[in-house]
This record gives sequence, C-alpha cells and structure tokens, in this order.
Amino acid sequence: MFGDAYRGKSVWLSGHTGFKGSWLATWLLQLGARVHGFALEPSTTSSLFEQIGLGSELTHEIGDVRDASAVASSLRRAAPDFVFHLAAQPLVRFSYEQPVETYDTNVMGTIHVLEALRSWQRPCAAVFITTDKCYENREWLYAYREEDPLGGYDPYSSSKAAAEIAISAYRRSYFARHPVKIASARAGNVIGGGDWGLDRIVPDSIRALQRGEAIPVRNKHSTRPWQHVLEPLSGYLSLGARLTTAEEAERAQLCSAFNFGPSLISNRTVADLVQELLQHWPGEWADRSDPNALHEANLLNLATDKAYHLLSWFPVWSFEETIRETAAWYKSGSDGKNALPTITRSQIGRYEESARALRLVWAASALADL
Repeated sequence: MFGDAYRGKSVWLSGHTGFKGSWLATWLLQLGARVHGFALEPSTTSSLFEQIGLGSELTHEIGDVRDASAVASSLRRAAPDFVFHLAAQPLVRFSYEQPVETYDTNVMGTIHVLEALRSWQRPCAAVFITTDKCYENREWLYAYREEDPLGGYDPYSSSKAAAEIAISAYRRSYFARHPVKIASARAGNVIGGGDWGLDRIVPDSIRALQRGEAIPVRNKHSTRPWQHVLEPLSGYLSLGARLTTAEEAERAQLCSAFNFGPSLISNRTVADLVQELLQHWPGEWADRSDPNALHEANLLNLATDKAYHLLSWFPVWSFEETIRETAAWYKSGSDGKNALPTITRSQIGRYEESARALRLVWAASALADL
C-alpha cells in the first residue's frame, strides 16, 4: 500500500486518541510505520483508542496543541518523516458554547505545529487536516472546489477556514524552498465504527439502538457527503506519500489544499442515512427538528477532481457499503474482548482489497507506481 512509503518511517500524529486519529494510527502501524501520537486523553467515555488497545502499540504522548513548547518538544523527539495534524475541536454545536477554546485549538494549535516545523531542517511531508465546512457555504447544489472562498457561519467552520488561511500563508512565506513539504486536506462527513462523539448522527443512533429507543433526528433534510473514515484517510496517506516521491515541478502542485469526499451519489440526507442504518440494525427513528436550533448547514458537497487528477485518488466504498461496514463494527462489540481490534484491522484489509480490485494507484506495491 502507498508504495511502501511508510514502512520503517517515523510519523508524528496529533489527535491520535480521537476517532479518525485512532483509525489512521492503526493503518499506519499496519503499514509498518513507527507512530508517535500527541493528543489529549480521549474525550468520550467509550473511545476507539482504548477499545482497540492502541496505547501499547505506539508512542503515546498526552499533550495539548495549544501549548507551543510542548508541540515543538514532541516533534523534536519524534524526528518525523511524516506529520499528520488531526488534533482539533471538531464539533459545531460545542463551538457555539466554547468559541475561544475552538479558535485557540483549531487556529493557534495549527500555527504551533507550523511554527515548530519551520525550524525543521530535514525532509518531511506534513498533511494538515481541516474540514469540508471551511468553505463559505452558499447553500447551493454545486460542489465546492479547493479554490472557492473560505468562510464559516459558526465558530467551528470559521476556525477551520482561518486554519486553512494560516497554512497557506506559512506555506508561501516559509516553506516554498524548505525541506518540509506542506499540504492540507478537507474531508466530508466521516462515519465508521468507533465514533462515540456527541451530537453526531451515527453515534447518537447507535446509543439509541443499544438502549432500544427511537433514534433522535434533528436535521432530517440536511444533505451531507457521507463517507467511511477510511476514504479520507487513504487520501491523506496518498498525499503524504506523493509529497515525498514526486518530482519538484509536480510537488509544487501537491503543496496545496485537497478535497477528499465521496461520489456524488453518496450525498444523502440525514434521513437516508438513518433509514439505511436501520436496514442492518432494526429500530425506529423520531423527528426531533427544532425551528429554534442553532444554525447548521443544509447543503454541502465537495468536488474531488483535483485529488483524482493529481493523486489518482477516488472513493472506494459506496454509501450502502459504508453503512454496512459501520453497522457491522458496532454490532461486533458484543462478540468478546478481542472483537473490536480484530474487526478494525479486518475492515482496513477489506478496504485495501476493494482498492486493489478497482486498480487504484495507492494500492500499488511499488513507489514507481505512485
């Protein structure tokens, strides 16, 4: 996978105790990387990080990206060949309650990583993860492209837009002729096993189904680009690998922002997602729409042409496959202590097999093929 670019390499991964970070850490370990994680303790009572026992398989460092000196010290100790910055305050509704913490984490946390890398004097590929919500959302049907205006109605979205602006400014000001190569990645609404976050439709659904209650649905008509967590992760890993192998002229194009989203047919409503989930875990859902609720976007689509043309990347699993694999992960939790580590790794394997069947470039076995 990924031309064996990660085997034996050091990877500094912020946010490794989170949902996406835990999946990425697991995949990197399977690819033969040495992973140095830097993050806060898991923010939920149940956490994928703890459920699959990741703490004993990597360098597990508790730290806060708001602490510039801690970030710099951690990066020096890791001496990374690759950096993946995922640590963030990721919730829209929480950002309304704690805007200062949201901006401090998402903007200044990102700048602290950039600033630490600025003094780095050895080759390194760094991918900064933001969000599809960094665009100035016009509530239109058209898919957003990387060059579209950034913005955000709420503190979370605008903080991610600000982070993208900071990444771009640092890249142009300090990293144009630097051994560290900088890119950013914007992903759609990510779902999959092991997400236990609050105010997120899949974990809210699973908790309700486990209790035998109706699933509460706040925004049934909202359309999102749903994708399995492994989809954007394959994009991040593809981008990181290409930053280290591409010729200088191509690398200039790669040091930029990329969208990683599902096919257009996977842009579905929240109601569609819940109905599909109930095909695998029977139950009911209830409309909990509130006309006085905090603002959340209704329409949001991503264009991924750039990732296709420059990385030969495109999504692997359909909407239906994504929901099936997600439901299977949560249902396996009742199969014994070792079921969750096993299904997590086996789903990565099935995803890789699906990518090979589609002849995706990142599933090739040689760096030359990348």
